[in-house]
Amino acid sequence: MVPKKEISMVPDMGKWKRSQAYADYIGFILTLNEGVKGKKLTCDYKVSETVEKLLDLLETLDRWINETPPVDQPSRFGNKAYRTWYVKVDQEAEALVSTVVPAEKSAAVPEIAVYLKESVGNSTRIDYGTGHEAAFAAFLCCLCKVGALRVDDQLAIVFKVFDRYLAVMRKLQRTYRMEPAGSQGVWGLDDFQFLPFIWGSSQFIDHPTIEPHHFIDEKVVNEHHQDYMFLECIKFINEMKTGPFAEHSNQLWNISAVPSWSKVNQGLIRMYKAECLEKFPVIQHFRFGSLLSIQPVNP
Repeated sequence: MVPKKEISMVPDMGKWKRSQAYADYIGFILTLNEGVKGKKLTCDYKVSETVEKLLDLLETLDRWINETPPVDQPSRFGNKAYRTWYVKVDQEAEALVSTVVPAEKSAAVPEIAVYLKESVGNSTRIDYGTGHEAAFAAFLCCLCKVGALRVDDQLAIVFKVFDRYLAVMRKLQRTYRMEPAGSQGVWGLDDFQFLPFIWGSSQFIDHPTIEPHHFIDEKVVNEHHQDYMFLECIKFINEMKTGPFAEHSNQLWNISAVPSWSKVNQGLIRMYKAECLEKFPVIQHFRFGSLLSIQPVNP
């Protein structure tokens, strides 16, 4: 079934909250959150053939950015070359996904490919935000549902695949100067991402030395960003923004005052539900098919 939008008005949000898709999606996010607890990006874990194929897929998207340089244009933001890059993704998505999905599940390829296409930004507005990020998480969730990814792939899903996806998205944002989609500006957590802050804070739970107030220290960020997703995000913000951290990233600044990483993690999960999953402007774009269904959860 080709996934389609089902949430067209604010009152439809109740359907989403009661849906099997919501239960599956939030369950997936929380399972991974539990899986990465206390672990470094550089720790040892299994890398399956499917994970290798997903990395190849992301490598292809990255290579296409190199092949599609930004064009000269008067406006600084939203470089139109992004649309050229996006057309390629749109045309090739099913072929890319078919390399990852087991042959006996190939009927699911058109459905799963939709989430991949949705995960790289919007070609009309040349923007990217947490709704696109959610589409990538949904893409990975669907791969789990068809059995392409397994339970023992958990660490690789976050540390290899999602981390590589973030690198490609950052490259897109840098190369084509993409606008933040539906950004709340200074009141949002981050212009573009949310999930790496959740999983990244889980990585720090029970850390012997690094506490939440340390992440605003550039020395700590530079020394440890290879090990921790949270610090990778902070490093990217520091590179992209000027001025005092407390001004351009006020919400993160506030979080640095929370006493423990487990409290940070719980707070971010609540914030993610409230600011992303319960916001109509984000969820109106979410697509529902047979794998992530709008049908209500069976009691």
